[in-house]
Amino acid sequence: MTMTIRQANFMLPDDLLNELRQLVGQRQQSRFVAVALRKELQRERMKNALTNSFGAWKDEDHPEFAQGVDQHIRAQRKSTRSGRTS
Repeated sequence: MTMTIRQANFMLPDDLLNELRQLVGQRQQSRFVAVALRKELQRERMKNALTNSFGAWKDEDHPEFAQGVDQHIRAQRKSTRSGRTS
């Protein structure tokens, strides 16, 4: 799979650019910035998903959790263990 690469120009604060140049080899800086940008974009997508889905869960839609999720999970595990033969 070939990825198209295009040049982009960004303005960076001097201190950030200087640190990048000190810590990352000259021929690796674009890759380093691309990886960091992908991580930050993923974090932003996750934050947006959490914000947009807030309130989607309604307790009345899940009465099986009325006694607590832990209790429900224990009951589910217990019911599957009772059918096992050792």
